[in-house]
Amino acid sequence: MVASWKSHIVRSAQSALRPLANDERATGAFAYMKGVAPFLGITASDRRKALKQAWQGLLAPSSDELGEAALALMQLKEREFHYAAYDLIAWNNKVCDKDFLNTFGANLLTTTPWWDTVDGLVGAMVSPLMYRFHKDELMDAWSESGNRWLIRAAIGHQRGWKTETDIKRVLQLCDRHWDAQEFFIAKAIGWALRDLARINPTAVEKFLAEHDTTNRVAIREAQRGLSSG
Repeated sequence: MVASWKSHIVRSAQSALRPLANDERATGAFAYMKGVAPFLGITASDRRKALKQAWQGLLAPSSDELGEAALALMQLKEREFHYAAYDLIAWNNKVCDKDFLNTFGANLLTTTPWWDTVDGLVGAMVSPLMYRFHKDELMDAWSESGNRWLIRAAIGHQRGWKTETDIKRVLQLCDRHWDAQEFFIAKAIGWALRDLARINPTAVEKFLAEHDTTNRVAIREAQRGLSSG
């Protein structure tokens, strides 16, 4: 029987990464990430090099095959496989269709979630696919979900768009959650404002002037953006 694309991806990732395990680095990474998942202890550069070698020559997947393989990697125990999931998406991003985010996005973002995988998936999946398909209604749903990781992803969904950023839209999402006391949401707001400050500092200054000063985490990040401009 011919192995599925998903099975090949998972098996080859395990074969490539497990021999590179380093207990000392794994212990440090586990502590740094607050015990969210066990680690193999592999550096990012070594992980990506090993995975590229393991996955070279594969036929391009369908959009669904890519999503299913990424989810299967996310369901493995060690954190490096979760990072491999967003590496896989980043390297095969062009095959993602307009339904990818609706079908796989929330599941990927909320499987063993912490800031590292969420931000990795925002960069590999959410931002580029939103740029292509403009699923604004999905970002609204994530923003209203009550889940801090989906909210964080919604706020950051235009990261990297630079001068093509819809400033009004990002500011609306920041405003919606300004009163949030949850650290990771506040940090996402701050990063969004910091990025906007490099594009339109006047808009960020106006936004800060119109909002109270209780969200110190977001304000601090925004001011870093303004001062660097």
